[in-house]
Formats: sequence, structure tokens, C-alpha cells
Amino acid sequence: MGNIVWLASYPKSGNTWLRAFIYNLIEDPPRPGAIADLPSYFEDESKPRWYQPHAGEGGFESLSFDDAMALRPQVHQDIADSRLRGSVFTKTHNMFGQFGGASLHNIAVMAGAIYVVRNPLDVVLSVADHFGLGIDEAIDFMASEETGTPTNPENVAGYMGSWSTHVASWTVQPHPSIVVVRYEDMQDKPAKAFGSIARLLGMDRDRKRVRKAIQYSSFRVLKKQEREGGFVEKSPNSKAFFRKGVKNQWVEQLSDEQVARIVDRHREQMLRFNYVPPRFR
Repeated sequence: MGNIVWLASYPKSGNTWLRAFIYNLIEDPPRPGAIADLPSYFEDESKPRWYQPHAGEGGFESLSFDDAMALRPQVHQDIADSRLRGSVFTKTHNMFGQFGGASLHNIAVMAGAIYVVRNPLDVVLSVADHFGLGIDEAIDFMASEETGTPTNPENVAGYMGSWSTHVASWTVQPHPSIVVVRYEDMQDKPAKAFGSIARLLGMDRDRKRVRKAIQYSSFRVLKKQEREGGFVEKSPNSKAFFRKGVKNQWVEQLSDEQVARIVDRHREQMLRFNYVPPRFR
């Protein structure tokens, strides 16, 4: 059994919120843990430093998309080997499967995973803001099986596929070491949602500590920290990383035609997580 615990999600679905909770739960600080500490506290399988040793003379930026995908198993082995004891909590936005015959997640070094799923009707608004897209462009982005992210100075290319493919890849096959939580339950049923995460980590018995970690990682706290000190993961296309943090934003911002397009493309997975609005069923 490996030591990597994947912190997985489709982009803009709550991965940073998840990491903030885990940080506050494990470290149990006297005040809310700083979001500035998250990038150094957690590993990120897309970071160039993991690929540079295997990239040759041209460096990581010269890697083709296929070559970047093919390096994943070795990179994940390196991440696992970087920690001699304990779990390595590692962020990923890749779908759970293969690309070009290479596994996008090295199963041999995996101890478990936490997957956060969010209503795609809301995800599309955050994706549009983060990637600098129009809403219709974001709908197409989330519907395409070719969707990935390019290599840039901060990250090596990744592959997501469509929202439906991404969600199904992590959640369709029940696995005792993969906990699936809905973003909406993190808001509406925090004790249950975050409690399941704490249980996977073997830290659910101290309920007071869990409650404090939930409080210290609330959207209000995270947004206040960004407002006062910024956040390195904010996209240059966005005014803020932590935008609104509420569910059902789509009701005010999407047209019926846009909602219908999203539901038609993602109906199966949306039904599984109770995301299809009643009048679109």
C-alpha cells in the first residue's frame, strides 16, 4: 500500500476548501491556518519541479502533452518517495484513468483519495471566471473529452476530459479508500461531510477538533484572508480566487437554454448526485 492520499476534483469544485480543512484539522492551530501555507503544506502533482529531473535538456516546458501524461507514474513515485513516513496529501485535477496507455495516477503508491464533486451548473460559472472564458465557451470546455490544461511556468499540463467523465472516473466504482463528498453538503451538512473526511484520516473521534477545523476553514475566513493578503493560486483572469462560495448561483446567471445544454450533456452523472433541476428532468 502506498502513502499518497489524492485530494481530487474537477477544477473549481472545492479543492482549496478541502485542503484548508485538512490543514486546520491536522495542525490544530490556535487561529485559522493561513491560506498562504497551503501550497507548501500539500504536494501538487502538476508542479514543474517533479517533472524537471525527467524532462531532458529542453526542460519541463519542452514536454509534449503526451510526454507529460506518460511521466505521471514516475512523478507520483517520486512524490511518494519524498516522504519517508506518513501520508502525502497530493492535489490533482486529472481524471482517474489512463491517457495514451499511461495511468494518470500511480495506483501502486496510492493510499486513498478524497474526491469533491460540485454541481456543474455552478462549476461552469467559476470555470468561466478562472479561465477567462464566456459562459458558452465554458459549457463547451466542460463537455469536451479533449479538455485539459496546458503547460505554463507554474504547472505541467493535465488531462480532465469532460465533467461527466471526470466525475464518473472517480466515483462510479465504489472503493473503500475513496471518500466522495458533495460541495453542497460541505455547505449544508458540514458535520457529516467533513466528518467523513476526518474518518478516512482516522481523526474523527475528537469532535471538538473537527468542528474547529470546519470553522477555521469556512469560506468567510478564507475570503477574508485573501482580501487581506492575496492568494498565490488566484488566476490572473479573476478578481478573486474565493468568489461567492454559495450554491445555486446558476439560477440568476444561466439562461434556460444554457441549463438545458449542460443537463443534456451531463444528465447521467447529474442525476446520480441530485443536480438536475426538477423542471429539466
